[in-house]
Amino acid sequence: MADESGKHINKARVKLWIAVILLVPIAGFILYTWITLTWNFSKGERTGYVQKLSKSGWICKTWEGEMAMVTMPGAIPEKFFFSIRDDNVAARINKLAGKRISVVYEQHKGVPTTCFGDTLYYVIDVKAID
Repeated sequence: MADESGKHINKARVKLWIAVILLVPIAGFILYTWITLTWNFSKGERTGYVQKLSKSGWICKTWEGEMAMVTMPGAIPEKFFFSIRDDNVAARINKLAGKRISVVYEQHKGVPTTCFGDTLYYVIDVKAID
């Protein structure tokens, strides 16, 4: 009888260790992802004309955009690639199509997958300039 209860305790202990071994890395990954998406590395503003804005992704759909930033007339524009996670911000940018705008962005380094966006730069707000 003592043998059976000892085996029962050992089985319970093995199940607990398996659960810990599986859950700790998953919880760590979730925590790390949350931290990289919550705290930003830098925050800034860029001004230009949006050339492209599309919703893309197989499972996690995000808005991916491209903005041409012209420093002076006749200069070759520099491109700023960005991601948008908020549909309301993307809708506001679409309404301002063809106009010069300023986007407020946050840079998030170390985000573990492209499921949250293809770039490091996440646009969080937009303002019309013209």
